[in-house]
Amino acid sequence: MYQRTPEAAKQAARELRRNQTESEAKLWNVLRNRRFFGKKFLRQHPVIFPYQSRKRFFVADFYCHEAGLVVEIDGKIHDFQKDYDRLRTHIMNELGMKVVRFRNEQIDTGMEEVLEKLHQMMKP
Repeated sequence: MYQRTPEAAKQAARELRRNQTESEAKLWNVLRNRRFFGKKFLRQHPVIFPYQSRKRFFVADFYCHEAGLVVEIDGKIHDFQKDYDRLRTHIMNELGMKVVRFRNEQIDTGMEEVLEKLHQMMKP
């Protein structure tokens, strides 16, 4: 990928970190500091990719480089942007990343199932 993250991507990620959702905060408390099977997760991680000879980006909710895994938490807004989410997933898959999506409700009421799914996705 690219060695330098565009400034706009850094700023967007910082803003999203400052304004995380309740579900993101709950999952982050489990994933942070290598608490989840010793894997390093980053939150609000910029994913940079080339498009029409320019660097483009979007920000993934969580990313584990060791497992090549992106974790996205979808709230109500995602009901209205399914095509955009499919495009993001396609781009990340093309970059060699696995993507798993969870709804806010899954984080709030089924954390054990979420963590089991994440553990399964992290296996080679």
